[in-house]
Amino acid sequence: MKNKNKLTLDQLATYQVSVPGVLKETWIHIDGEMSIRVGKDNVGLPITTLTVTVDQAALQSVLRRLYTLGLPLISVIYID
Repeated sequence: MKNKNKLTLDQLATYQVSVPGVLKETWIHIDGEMSIRVGKDNVGLPITTLTVTVDQAALQSVLRRLYTLGLPLISVIYID
């Protein structure tokens, strides 16, 4: 029996990825669930937080796309 609490590479999980600036929902198409929220940091600059439910391969794809856009990561958080 597989342990459902153990994170694996092919298991869907929810992550929050934050980057500086404003991203629109049309910037990326992924196989999975995604929501985008734009907020502000403690000095008032915009921060985009992506909440995605994907496997590890798709998460790597999201991170590569952000890198290609020249956006540094503020944080990547595993939520599940």
